[in-house]
Amino acid sequence: MRAVVQRVRSAHVSVDGETVGAIGPGLLVYLGVGTEDSVSDAAYLAEKIAYLRIFNDREGRMNRSLVDEEGSILMVSQFTLYADARKGRRPSYSQAAYPDQARTLYESVISSLAELGLPVESGKFQAMMEVSSVNDGPVTILLDSKKQF
Repeated sequence: MRAVVQRVRSAHVSVDGETVGAIGPGLLVYLGVGTEDSVSDAAYLAEKIAYLRIFNDREGRMNRSLVDEEGSILMVSQFTLYADARKGRRPSYSQAAYPDQARTLYESVISSLAELGLPVESGKFQAMMEVSSVNDGPVTILLDSKKQF
């Protein structure tokens, strides 16, 4: 499972011109699910996202987590995080999970974050979305559940 985590001042996602999710300060997370991912990958990423220390403390050091800041998350599914562009010019998505598996694990990450007490908004799974954000920093972190060891 892969995630692009961005610290934001605000973010929102819309489908067909209608806002389906919006947050103030917090994290915008693009989440991709791979064919070999499982519930343990979802749990790992949820924990990592919640406690990733990328918010500034009083001395200006990135030493605080989203839990510490009581911020929000906007979660957006993005299968293109599994694009393989090594051959040719058209990326292959063969390592991206099929929609049923991806939806289950995407929802598992959202549920795990909510269980930690974090407010979570989300895009619409499998929809064409427009995402807008005001990055804070900018701070952007790449996470991959297969690279945890």
